[in-house]
Amino acid sequence: MADEKKSKAKKSWIKGLKAEFNKIIWTDRKTLGKQSVAVVVITAILCLLITLIDSVGLQLVQFIIK
Repeated sequence: MADEKKSKAKKSWIKGLKAEFNKIIWTDRKTLGKQSVAVVVITAILCLLITLIDSVGLQLVQFIIK
């Protein structure tokens, strides 16, 4: 009896999961490519800015210590 309830609950959950996946609006390859490039470019720019700020801060601390 308990196994039957678990089986029905599992099937219901999977059915609900499939229904939610069908609601998703998937992007096309062109849009996905543009967004991926944008993420990589923004990440690289942020990496450079953080490195620059870190270097300036390090130089400032070394200047103050001397």
